Amino acid sequence: MAEVQTRVQAIANMSSIIDTIPAEFIRSEKEQPALTTFTGPTPEIPTIDLSDPDQDNLVRVIADASREWGLFQIVNHGLPVEAIKNLQEAGKTFFELPAEEKELYARPPGANHLEGYGTKLQKEMEGKKTWVDYLFHNIWPPARINYQFWPKNPASYREANEEYAKHLRLVADKLFSYLSLGIGLEPNVLKDALGGEEVEYLLKINYYPPCPRPDLTLGVAPHTDMSAITILVPNEVAGLQVFKDDRWFDAKYIPNALIIHIGDQIQILSNGKYKSVFHRTTVNKDKTRMSWPVFCSPPPEHVIGPLPQLVDEENPAKFKTKKYKDYEYCKLNKLPQ
Repeated sequence: MAEVQTRVQAIANMSSIIDTIPAEFIRSEKEQPALTTFTGPTPEIPTIDLSDPDQDNLVRVIADASREWGLFQIVNHGLPVEAIKNLQEAGKTFFELPAEEKELYARPPGANHLEGYGTKLQKEMEGKKTWVDYLFHNIWPPARINYQFWPKNPASYREANEEYAKHLRLVADKLFSYLSLGIGLEPNVLKDALGGEEVEYLLKINYYPPCPRPDLTLGVAPHTDMSAITILVPNEVAGLQVFKDDRWFDAKYIPNALIIHIGDQIQILSNGKYKSVFHRTTVNKDKTRMSWPVFCSPPPEHVIGPLPQLVDEENPAKFKTKKYKDYEYCKLNKLPQ
């Protein structure tokens, strides 16, 4: 079994008794949420109705949100509420299990993949830690699924995840198609450029336990996602913040909406027309926040660079072309791309 790290869930239990948090969780003043969250009138993050019969309008509002924010919420997306609830219930039940049972799924030390239960994900500048435990595992395509990282308890876990993946892929296909049309390309172009049916779907469950000093720490440090797009469902505890116009804004919770992040690979393919969203997560004093992002990404060996259709003398390539696994390695190790 992997060497047991102290999980944030255990630290949270101790911290609640002494009403403080360990020093390594306290962010610098330029990152503390109490000092950096904008409290004035907040611009509305776009909410898009995916059932809009006017396709041209849908393409336009998705493209505008992806250029301006790099993030939007979708409603009437066709993903059954029941499938979302079952996914959430299964994940919540897993994180409420005894520590020893969760450790059976621990990410192996030195693993060259992200899958498994864990706490610290990537190199943190200044040695700071974030207030989160997580579980990662692939949910599609079948050849990439490694069931050793899928909890056997609760018994409903596998079925809930498979059902969710089935519906989620349909939503992702629609989004890829609208994003392609939004930059003047055929509907299939972006998905094909990402690997077509080989696009990988990696689920992460984020578990942010209650924190006695949410003003001082973060659940996830500021970052952009290295995926193409991320499709996220949160629980009802707010915490997502988006950086825009040099300010951190709270994203409001909309029941049963899916939150769509534009990730680095779409920014690269679109040669910067679409923006990878810079975001972070805050935590709550009294409540557990959870979220279920699915990162839709190219296969590791797949080569990604600006699409040739979008590069010319006026618009030279803004990004390097490289294998996705090399991009991922640089991103996780904070190396220049």
